[in-house]
Amino acid sequence: MLRLKNIYKTYKVADNNVEALKDLSLSFRKNEFVSILGPSGCGKTTTLNIIGGLDKYTSGDLIINGVSTKEFKDRDWDVYRNHRIGFIFQSYNLIPHQTILGNVELALTISGVSAKERTERAKRALDRVGLENQYYKKPNQLSGGQCQRVAIARALVNEPEILLADEPTGALDTVTSVQIMELIKEIASEKLVIMVTHNPELAEKYSTRIVRLLDGKLIEDTNPFSEEDEILECSNNKEENVAQVEKKTKEKAKMSLWTAIRLSAQNLRSKFKRTLLVALAGSIGIVGVSLVLSISAGVKGYIKDMQNDMISGNPITITEQTYDMNALMGMMSTEEKKEFIKQANEVGIDYAVQTVIKRFGAASGIKNDIKKEYVDYLNKMPEEYRACITYGYGIDFGASIYSDFKAIGQDSYTLTSINAIKDNYSNVLGKVKDFSEYSSYIMPLVDGFKQAPSSSEYILSQYDVLYGHIPTKADEIMLVVNKNKEVMDLTLASLGLYDQMDYIKIAMDANENRDNFDPSIKTLTYEEIVGHKFKFFANDLIYKKSTDTSSMSIFNYNYSINEIDSTKINSSNSLDLKITGILQIKDGMQYGCLSSGFYYTQALVDYAKNVNKNSEIVDYANNHDGKIAYSIPAMKLETSGITYSYQFNYLDPDDTTKIVSGTVNSRLSAPGGMDMASMMGLGQISTPFTLNNLAGSEKVTSVKIYPNNFDTKDQVTNYLDNWNNTHGAAEKINYTDTVGIIIGMINMLIQSVTISLVAFTALSLVVSTVMIGIITYVSVVERVKEIGVIRSLGGRKRDVSNLFMAETFIIGLSSGVLGIVITYLIGLILNLSLKSLIGFNIAALPIYQAVIMIMVSILLTSISGISPARIAAKKDPVVALRTE
Repeated sequence: MLRLKNIYKTYKVADNNVEALKDLSLSFRKNEFVSILGPSGCGKTTTLNIIGGLDKYTSGDLIINGVSTKEFKDRDWDVYRNHRIGFIFQSYNLIPHQTILGNVELALTISGVSAKERTERAKRALDRVGLENQYYKKPNQLSGGQCQRVAIARALVNEPEILLADEPTGALDTVTSVQIMELIKEIASEKLVIMVTHNPELAEKYSTRIVRLLDGKLIEDTNPFSEEDEILECSNNKEENVAQVEKKTKEKAKMSLWTAIRLSAQNLRSKFKRTLLVALAGSIGIVGVSLVLSISAGVKGYIKDMQNDMISGNPITITEQTYDMNALMGMMSTEEKKEFIKQANEVGIDYAVQTVIKRFGAASGIKNDIKKEYVDYLNKMPEEYRACITYGYGIDFGASIYSDFKAIGQDSYTLTSINAIKDNYSNVLGKVKDFSEYSSYIMPLVDGFKQAPSSSEYILSQYDVLYGHIPTKADEIMLVVNKNKEVMDLTLASLGLYDQMDYIKIAMDANENRDNFDPSIKTLTYEEIVGHKFKFFANDLIYKKSTDTSSMSIFNYNYSINEIDSTKINSSNSLDLKITGILQIKDGMQYGCLSSGFYYTQALVDYAKNVNKNSEIVDYANNHDGKIAYSIPAMKLETSGITYSYQFNYLDPDDTTKIVSGTVNSRLSAPGGMDMASMMGLGQISTPFTLNNLAGSEKVTSVKIYPNNFDTKDQVTNYLDNWNNTHGAAEKINYTDTVGIIIGMINMLIQSVTISLVAFTALSLVVSTVMIGIITYVSVVERVKEIGVIRSLGGRKRDVSNLFMAETFIIGLSSGVLGIVITYLIGLILNLSLKSLIGFNIAALPIYQAVIMIMVSILLTSISGISPARIAAKKDPVVALRTE
């Protein structure tokens, strides 16, 4: 059954070779109780370890059931120890953090036995050695004799063929020693028992065979087993041997990962306070990084909440004259980008964009030719991408819409164009005391009439109707007020809703009595605003061809201010407009598709194009390349285009009781004021009037696309990019996604700061990783004997490695979870403390980032455990079992 053939074992000690066994040959019967005796250092334990597969012989052969072990690999030895050998040690070698049932089950676990069967067999083994109903005690709750009984139960539970006992009674009193020896003797009746002992009395009393060794050699064998006897025994048990060979092919020795985790968890639980401190120390880095990510996510979340509102107020735009905003942003330094974001937030996106254009725009001017084919392509955009698309035609409604206006020094109201009223105020305020220095930048902030998005449903999704109803027809106009139900007073005045003298006196009073001014004196009621009427006039009523033939090349047309021939006004060339509703943005919305001011409908645009398409000035433009005149270099004194002049009255700056007259001789410029060249300081003056300005063309000059929300904005831009990707450079259309640029820039800056902070706080993660690696190594040192036990039970080197990798996994998981819990607690405190000040939750760590941080913690601690785990796996099981 088992034979040692010419076994030599040599140990290298320092520079010397020490022979522990010399040419040892022994054969053993299937059932017998063999005691190996001899003085210390004679090779007894070495022989036992070689038989048990814990130690490797230097030469010779160990033959098991007729099979040589010369070609055995680690896996074969592991299976051999697990299924063929049962070890009983002098010092019991029980795992202290396991129950006695767990200790006994361990060999079965490595064998791959199911949990239910494992428990049943372990309990039977404990019952056999007299430990009924004590399954869940820990080793430190048992006596020495009971601990040795547990060791015997563990050795027997896997039904091994050979039981190896190394001084099984060496640590026991006499009475207990006898009890243990009686138990071993009983076991020897059915198995081969080989015992190493220093006690010849016990050996002679209980053994059926005594083998004596001296200096590594066999000197006596009281009941030798010859090769002939062995051959005879094998032939008598031929069928049984075949069955054993078949069984051997199915055997395995492998500790499951779950077992490794369970054993490590029990070990860590037995040292709970230390484990908690280690997890807390390991969580510091996780807390640092997670807090940075949490605050970053909170700020980004706040920005994301604003994005849908911002996209409403700042749609994707396409204009004939545009700029490559990405290129402009690329020219900016980080500090300039921060200033841009600040201006966009405090002053407005349009202002911030114009500032950039003035600084960098010369290199980035782009012209778009928006043809009908492109408009048709836009109209085919899937409806789920966008809420509405609004087309602009460059019409100057400020020149076509008139209001009753009572200027300074006038006794009655006269119909005056919106453009003229605004210019009048610009000149008047420029002359009024205390206002002249402000008028140059106040007036550009005053809007006239603006075109509303084409979808009423889209507007009503963002705005409440405070009074009246939302306009839908050509003759209907609406007023949009801000969150405080206000609109700029100068806007109302510029549209004729105030007498000019009254407004100037109110403005002067407000300036002089800033602390005690009563704003109610300039408040208009909803009833006064809704129903107010304006007048729209067609081109032939307001543009008069110049009769001065000497200057026809310069002054093509004159623009009539108060010279409309009332006898020519009829329903086909004029339209009464009225304000029908007042709207306010809904509560909770930061931005909307409409700023405060007055808005006309798409229907009015269609009406204006229809009524003006055959006008005289449009016909003139059609015969002159679509233009009334061209821009002229600023250094020339001549002017061209549509000219007009008017007289205005203002209060004498030195004596406000006197009215002084002034005259304006000007040239009407296209909507938007100065052209791109003027904005860039290249010396050009006013944009020429074109067919579009005169409502004489179907050509689209601008497009505003309102995505359904910020998420679908990317689908819109992808759709626009698809046109550019499938058409040549000449047909390429550039669009401006201002919000996307701003949000991208903000996120880029936040990301930069986040990365910097994460990199800084990640240093603590490195420190934690090193610390956990050291703690894991300490654990290896503490659990050396456990390593030896696992190896003696058939556990593989990989199983030992997995045991400590499982420990680092648990520590990493604990550190990660603890770190995330602390992060959320700190975040809660920050949010409760700061939300009232900043208006949003500044800390909002997303669940997925929390999970990632836990995984990072596990990964780093696992990496830190690789080296200690390898050290543990390489431990010599013989040395490990001897370690105290």
